[in-house]
Amino acid sequence: MTLRAILLASTLATPAVADVNIYTTRQPDLIQPVMDAFTAKTGVAVNLAFVKDGLVERLKAEGARSPADLVMTVDIANLQKIADADVIQPVENDVLTAAVPANLRSPDNLWFGLTKRARIVYASRDRVADGEVTTYEDLSSDKWEGRICTRSGLHNYNLALTSAVIAHVGVESATAWAEGVKSNLARKPEGNDRAQVKAIWAGECDISLGNTYYMGKMLADEEQTAWADSVRIIFPTFEDGGTHVNVSGVAMTKSAPNRDEALQLMEYLVSPAAQAIYAELNSEYPVLEGASPSDLVASWGEFTADDVPLTELAANRAAALRLMEVVDFDG
Repeated sequence: MTLRAILLASTLATPAVADVNIYTTRQPDLIQPVMDAFTAKTGVAVNLAFVKDGLVERLKAEGARSPADLVMTVDIANLQKIADADVIQPVENDVLTAAVPANLRSPDNLWFGLTKRARIVYASRDRVADGEVTTYEDLSSDKWEGRICTRSGLHNYNLALTSAVIAHVGVESATAWAEGVKSNLARKPEGNDRAQVKAIWAGECDISLGNTYYMGKMLADEEQTAWADSVRIIFPTFEDGGTHVNVSGVAMTKSAPNRDEALQLMEYLVSPAAQAIYAELNSEYPVLEGASPSDLVASWGEFTADDVPLTELAANRAAALRLMEVVDFDG
């Protein structure tokens, strides 16, 4: 055999390592460092495609020809949407099921949580006393009249919280709760979570609902640092539960042309090293028990996460949406 034939045979017998292709609704720069760490460890390249809108529609249109191996998104509503659309496949894997708590992954292993974010109360350092904020249920108390700011009640983050209220107290009591919170608003719901903290800083309200990681985002922005410094994070609980949490998550597409490499990346994303990187990048909490949050996130204090399965929150979402429309929360 000639040298050329030997080299050709060697090339054919050792195919190039496939890339992993990801559709993500998160800005790629938020997750690129953890992908770079995976590539450095394994030699497998990761290609990120930002899909701001129409993720499900794109996967459906591409069908079996889709180049995407994985999808990464945030919020249980989005994870359930891709599951219901039948564009992802179950992944039976001991590493994933051991690392991700049962209430933070789908029972049929269609998606897996990667990081947690708590929906907490931002409270004015000057106008809210220690111990004044207690439970989510208490937010409907008239002691908060004219003191609460929040974004739209129809936003996914608030619908997930309302779904959790339904899980704990039922639709009727949750409706009364939403009416009570609405009556306590200092202004009509508007803006994002950071806009509510700005309103506290400006003296328009005393407390607001928000996700924990926004504190990290504000502290990283010179123009918003003063807003962040004007509040402290408080972890309310349900009267019979813990603090409401949501997740960012990952799922494998039905097409997954590079399934083996994609599974390798999924396993890496729940490893201690990746959990530490991924959580610190976005000021979120790891899902892996024993993995440490960043120093900043740890400084906010500890909390006990509510143990209602996220799939139950997804099942309650339609009821939560109807509830918010019935009370005209944004009106």
